[in-house]
Amino acid sequence: MYFDAANVIKKKIVLGINPQENNNKLDIAYGIDKNFFSGCIISITSILLFNSNLNFSFHIFANYIDDSLERKLNELVNKYNVNITIYLIDDMYLSNLPTTQNWSIATYFRFIIADYFFSKINKILYLDADIFCKGSIKELFFLQFEDNIAYVVKEKNNIWWKKCATRLNEKKLEFGYFNAGFLLIDLNKWKEFEVNNKALELLSNPSSRSKFTHLDQDVLNLILLDNIKYLDRKYNKQININYELKYKTTINNNELAISDEMILIHYIGPTKPWHSWAKDYKYTEFFLNAKFYSPCKTEPLLEPCNSQQLRYCAKHKMHQKKFFSSLFFYLKYFVRKIKDRITY
Repeated sequence: MYFDAANVIKKKIVLGINPQENNNKLDIAYGIDKNFFSGCIISITSILLFNSNLNFSFHIFANYIDDSLERKLNELVNKYNVNITIYLIDDMYLSNLPTTQNWSIATYFRFIIADYFFSKINKILYLDADIFCKGSIKELFFLQFEDNIAYVVKEKNNIWWKKCATRLNEKKLEFGYFNAGFLLIDLNKWKEFEVNNKALELLSNPSSRSKFTHLDQDVLNLILLDNIKYLDRKYNKQININYELKYKTTINNNELAISDEMILIHYIGPTKPWHSWAKDYKYTEFFLNAKFYSPCKTEPLLEPCNSQQLRYCAKHKMHQKKFFSSLFFYLKYFVRKIKDRITY
């Protein structure tokens, strides 16, 4: 079975004291690859900054680790007296599952997380590593699942839901399609409902997976259709930084507006707040604030490293009226495209 944690986890590294399970602790897990490690560290920092009176255990499932990253996590452990455990994944066992340019094999680590923690704890909060906190998440400690498998947050609006319902041939999705970057999971019910087995079956079937544009997110929406409870969008406020390119102003634009009530900000899309061309937008301040207080404080923001990023960087520079900088990155983009074609 692809999601058998006993085979997939190669190494476990425990940083800090590993506390006993109790009702006053929330376990939070991330599934990441190398590209999201700094984001994950900053995400954890943001939660600790706004929830210093609460008790957490953090779990990072990753297919890469090095001494520098481990040192930074130890800084968090020592500063906040929290425990963080790293689980090194052998993703060879997942190699037959579909991936895209925007979704790497790490997107399936959330299934391994659910499999690993079954019978160890009752619930876990899964977060994508591009989610950052700006308020208290105390409410999540005390939510009752009743007959539901997970708490989730709806994506976008009913126009998007209808598109997903049509694409996935499931009419019930017209009333709600959730974003899988936030999953508060009842682990016993997840196991009883055989979510992992059902997901594997759908993802391994060529005829069914041809419909999936959002991979595991599509699959989870189909499987959990009648077994979820929706939370307010304040727990997964999605911001696509590239939407900035669609508007001359962010005034009255709900896609980019972040109210004081929002708690978890999710930077979706290919441009992330750790990219250098995103730093001048107001809605990246929540990420930059957490970065300032994190072990990644001195790390520079990332410059574009492939043709897609060069193109977006050039577009954002133009949008920001940095015309010479925009021209420079457009030239780099065209040179990179030519090199890519020659190499291909």
